[in-house]
Amino acid sequence: MRAVRCHEWMPYQDLKLEEVPSPPLGAGQVRIAVHYAGVSFATMLVTTGRYQRRPPRPFSPGTEVAGVVTEVAPGVTQVAVGDRVCAVIDWGGHAEEVVTDPATVFKLPDSVPLAVAPQLPTSYGTAFTALDWRARLQPGETLLVHGAAGAVGLAAVELGKAMGARVIATASTAEKLAAARAHGADAAVLFPSDTALEAIKAAAPNGADVVFDPVGGDAFDLSLKAVAQGGRILIIGFAAGHIQQIPANILLVKNVSAMGFNYGRYIGWGLVDERHRHEPAVRAALATMFRWIEEGKLRPTTSHQFPLTDYVAAMDAVKSRQGIGKVVLRMPAADA
Repeated sequence: MRAVRCHEWMPYQDLKLEEVPSPPLGAGQVRIAVHYAGVSFATMLVTTGRYQRRPPRPFSPGTEVAGVVTEVAPGVTQVAVGDRVCAVIDWGGHAEEVVTDPATVFKLPDSVPLAVAPQLPTSYGTAFTALDWRARLQPGETLLVHGAAGAVGLAAVELGKAMGARVIATASTAEKLAAARAHGADAAVLFPSDTALEAIKAAAPNGADVVFDPVGGDAFDLSLKAVAQGGRILIIGFAAGHIQQIPANILLVKNVSAMGFNYGRYIGWGLVDERHRHEPAVRAALATMFRWIEEGKLRPTTSHQFPLTDYVAAMDAVKSRQGIGKVVLRMPAADA
C-alpha cells in the first residue's frame, strides 16, 4: 500500500509518499480500506515532534479516516466486514489502509457520504462533548464560537443550533462569515477587527453564556470581555499560535468559569488509554449526531479534497487557512 511516511522529526513538506507493507491485523483490531483522511494543524506539530503525543518512528501521520471495513479480528462486535465507517485513530491515517481498535470505529448511516465523515468522530466529537458534557449548553443560551469556519468551529456552530442555542460566530474573512451564517449562525462578526467587541455586544447585550474557543490568544482576551456574568469559556485549542495567560481577577469579578477540555482523554489519547471506559458515552454522542445529520440539523462540510499524491498541497491549504469545514485526502479506493 502507499502511505505518507515520517522517518525523522521533520516539516510536513519533507515527508515522502512510499510503498510499504500493509499493517498486520492484531488481536481485537479491524482493518479499514481508507477512502478519505482528514488533515489538520496538529499534523504539523506531530511530524516535527512538538505534539504532546510522539508516535514511534517511522510512522504515517493522520488521526481521522473514513472508509470500508475489510477485515475484523475474532471477537470484534462493533463493526463487520463491508461496513462503511468513520474512525479516530492514534496515527497512520494518511495511508491506503489502517488497522485500529474498534472502540473508536463507528458505522455510518447510508445517507452520510464518506467524503465528509472523517471529521465526525474528531471535530464534531470535540464540539459536541465540549458543549454538552463540559459546558452544559442549554436551549435559549447564547453561544459565541471563535474560528467558526474551521472544522471544529463550524461543527460547534451547527451543534450549538441543534442544541437550541443562539449562535454568534467570529471568523477572519467575509467568505468564512458567510459560511458560518449558512450553517446556522444567527450573527457573524469579523475578527480580528477593532469593532469585534462592539459587534458581539450588539448581538448579545448581556454577553455570551458560553464561549467556544479553539483559537486562543487574542480571541480569548476578547472572550473575557464578551462573556456574560456567570458565563463559561471553553478552552479547546490554540490555533492562534500562542497561549494566553488568564487574569484570575476577571474570572472572579464576572463569576466566569474558564474550562479546559481535552477530548483526547475519551478516545485514547490521554496519559492513560481510557477509550474502552468512555466508549459507550462517545458512541451515544456519535449516534445523536448521526440522527441530527439525517434530520438535516447538521451538514458536515469538506471544502477541499486532494489526492494522496498531493499531500503537501493539502497541508498547505490547512496551514494557509483556506479550508471551510474540513480538508481531506482522497485515496485511490474512493475513485475505484
